Amino acid sequence: MSVPDNGAAKRRLPIGIQTFRLIREEGCYYVDKTAHIQQLVDAGRHYFLSRPRRFGKSLLLDTIKELFEGSEELFRGLAVHDRWDWSVQHPVLRLDFGRGSFDEPGLAAKEALAQLDAIERRAGVEGRYDTAPARFGHLIESLRERSGRRVVVLVDEYDKPTLDALEAPEVARANRSFLRGLYSVIKSSDAHVKFTFLTGVSKFSKVSIFSGLNNLTDITLDPAYSTICGYTEQDLDEVFAPELPGLDRGEVRRWYNGYSWLGEEKVYNPFDILLLFQQRKFKAHWFETGSPKFLIDTLLRRGVPTPDLEGMVGTEALLSAFDIDEMSVEALLFQTGYLTIVDEEDRGGRVRYRLGYPNQEVRQSLNERLLVALLPDAARRRADDAPLRELLAANDFEGLEAFFRSLFAGVRHQWHVNNNIGSYEGYYASVVYSCFAAHGFDLIPEDSSSAGRADMVVRFDGGVYVFEFKSVGKESSGRALAQIKEKGYANKYRRLGRPVHLIGVEFSREDRNIAAFEVAQAA
Repeated sequence: MSVPDNGAAKRRLPIGIQTFRLIREEGCYYVDKTAHIQQLVDAGRHYFLSRPRRFGKSLLLDTIKELFEGSEELFRGLAVHDRWDWSVQHPVLRLDFGRGSFDEPGLAAKEALAQLDAIERRAGVEGRYDTAPARFGHLIESLRERSGRRVVVLVDEYDKPTLDALEAPEVARANRSFLRGLYSVIKSSDAHVKFTFLTGVSKFSKVSIFSGLNNLTDITLDPAYSTICGYTEQDLDEVFAPELPGLDRGEVRRWYNGYSWLGEEKVYNPFDILLLFQQRKFKAHWFETGSPKFLIDTLLRRGVPTPDLEGMVGTEALLSAFDIDEMSVEALLFQTGYLTIVDEEDRGGRVRYRLGYPNQEVRQSLNERLLVALLPDAARRRADDAPLRELLAANDFEGLEAFFRSLFAGVRHQWHVNNNIGSYEGYYASVVYSCFAAHGFDLIPEDSSSAGRADMVVRFDGGVYVFEFKSVGKESSGRALAQIKEKGYANKYRRLGRPVHLIGVEFSREDRNIAAFEVAQAA
């Protein structure tokens, strides 16, 4: 549900504001999520939600805080106002691990103790214990005794102490162990707790962090709460109507919409939309606020060819398999927001999810970073400067071949082997694919037909370009182009009446460059 803007004047954009009170008191745009909160309170007590960074999790928790504290004036006109009992207030204990870094031993415990100490001072509670779990439990019980009401416990970025230390596994394990002990207090204090909500980016398995808190209801993939964070198309129409004039709505959708947690509606990342309205430019607003270095390193170490990122498949259990010692690539990509669910299939009660890029921003930006990793040094600069779109627009295939030859000429000796991409062909195909994706082309990797799958199809400027990649010895085999013809990969596009170009690319394992670049027009 959204708060209509009534087509009136523009409001302040709440960029960087995660405090519900500030948004309401300063007249900022606000997308009403309180109906979801009411539904949670009516249905249960203990919840967990995973969403990517900068998706509004902190604002959601702050809204819950103000609701339970009885700040009625902030909720006038919102969905929850007439359904809430404002005569009852509950003490709220909120921990937030979103600040600071936890990549060194002991920092997580120090941060927790500092936050508990601050809450104790504000509440007038004497801290009697030295360990964070003991003080946490004592604080919950004391707040219950002083107020006569059960306590609301909110934990923001519950997983950050572990995520920060993934490149230092021993520290990550120590942080995980500490958090397990801390969060187990919530269950042991159940008699004193009214409501619990934990949020984070990752969904660690219950046996790792949540083994002591196994009564949480995970709403991450619950269709009823798929839009609890993020903006829908209706939100843009109703809440942000004054900001839309002058923007191509199709481009807004192509660039930023597309995240799905199994609801009927896909959602936008709020940070992207707010920055778009402020700057009026289609840019990688969300992507540029975080570094995917760990992700890039993991993909290269696991030998995942970049075209394979589109079309990955996983079960719900696989997408939840995120832990220090057992981390699937699918879970890492999905939970961090670089891939989303694009389709689901029920196979006799076993649901499989197909993953894909949510939008143009993520596909283009992630492949830019992948290209940096795949093409070090001078080759990367050539990729930046290349007039790739101009070459394709002119169907200058000689120029296109020369462009890719120049890219691969900059690859250091043995780089294509040392980066662990599974094969010569996989490495070179990854470079070509990521290069096109980084330049914003409309791509279909592993494009299926009745006779097989073309390695890559590019649709651009009314034309279709069907690619097949082969790894060969020193000499060309001519098999790449022949396979496109024999298998009829271009047939379904030829029926559309568009120009269809067949491009067979063969990579020499010995020369570490292109052995053949053959082009033909579909008959």
